[in-house]
Amino acid sequence: MKHLSLVGLCAATILTPVTLQAHENETYNGTQGISASGTRDHGSVHAPIGVMGDHMHGKGEWMVSYRYMRMEMSDMRDGTNDLSPEDIVGNAAAFPNPNAGPAGFRVVPDEMTMQMHMFGAMYGVTDWFTAMAMANYIKKDMNHITFAGMAGTTRLGEFETEASGWGDTSVGGMFKLYEDATHHVHLNASLSIPTGSIKEQDTVLTPMGTTPTLRLPYAMQLGSGTYDALPGLTYTGHNDVWNWGAQYAATIRLESENDQNYSLGDKHKISGWGGYQFTDKLRGTVRLTAEHIGDINGADALIAAPVTTADPDNYGGDFVEASLGFNFVPGKSLAGAQMAAEFTAPLYQDLNGPQMKRDYGFTLGLQYSF
Repeated sequence: MKHLSLVGLCAATILTPVTLQAHENETYNGTQGISASGTRDHGSVHAPIGVMGDHMHGKGEWMVSYRYMRMEMSDMRDGTNDLSPEDIVGNAAAFPNPNAGPAGFRVVPDEMTMQMHMFGAMYGVTDWFTAMAMANYIKKDMNHITFAGMAGTTRLGEFETEASGWGDTSVGGMFKLYEDATHHVHLNASLSIPTGSIKEQDTVLTPMGTTPTLRLPYAMQLGSGTYDALPGLTYTGHNDVWNWGAQYAATIRLESENDQNYSLGDKHKISGWGGYQFTDKLRGTVRLTAEHIGDINGADALIAAPVTTADPDNYGGDFVEASLGFNFVPGKSLAGAQMAAEFTAPLYQDLNGPQMKRDYGFTLGLQYSF
């Protein structure tokens, strides 16, 4: 239950009590995000670009968006202990391999890059319900070290695998629960549809020096293979030049296994952020995130190479990350547009290892409302 206490601690830190005021109807005048009553419109004060489903839109309003996300991973860790590749292959008793028995692991990943192009659309069906949809194009690259033979720490060579294509697609929306001149609360409710491939293959280097084409491990697949619920709860607030917010978001697998006999672990994430309006066009943001990811249930019989990523137990863990970003509004020349960026670095990682650590990530985005 350590992940519950971790998320609870971060929730207590970032969710400060607020006194909600009586609802005040406002008419948005479309100029610099200011309502007719002189307060900043909730829909224009967006969260950091790395937060999804952070705001709603009025009836009849559209928003289209593009995000580019990149995450880098490297080096190995088990729990909170860093490991070298030789630590893993040289100690089969400490790191048993269900795919190879006494031989243990003979292939260890040392670097991974994941890039994602996210295309989104939102539409205000009513003033209390905003529909949304999102599609992702993903590219993953992972470098590996292969050790020679069935024992020892002699490096045979390195190889890289790659997978790319469309990932899973999400559809759903947001339901307004409360709003006044300062505070806003809405419910996030979407469904992830398994449109991403879970049968990606590539050429690998085995400990015997052969190079067969095999199904890639779970980390290199493009989708979950299951229908997944994406529930959440989002709070935002603003006052003069300050804005702030918090969000709980989850990914709950709705099926016990996909057609390859496994399901990815559930995810639970809580974020809190604050922003400051430096000028009419530029706002800076800071964000703290705590996340728990479960390990994989079941196994794909065709993912059986002697590599750490082929073990379903070597997935998930607890993470705390910090992010810095900015949101830029061009103004009248590009009315309705917003550009944003956010950089993320890990503060804490307790991994169901051995697996690679998160290094850093960043998100760039463009949003246009009309």
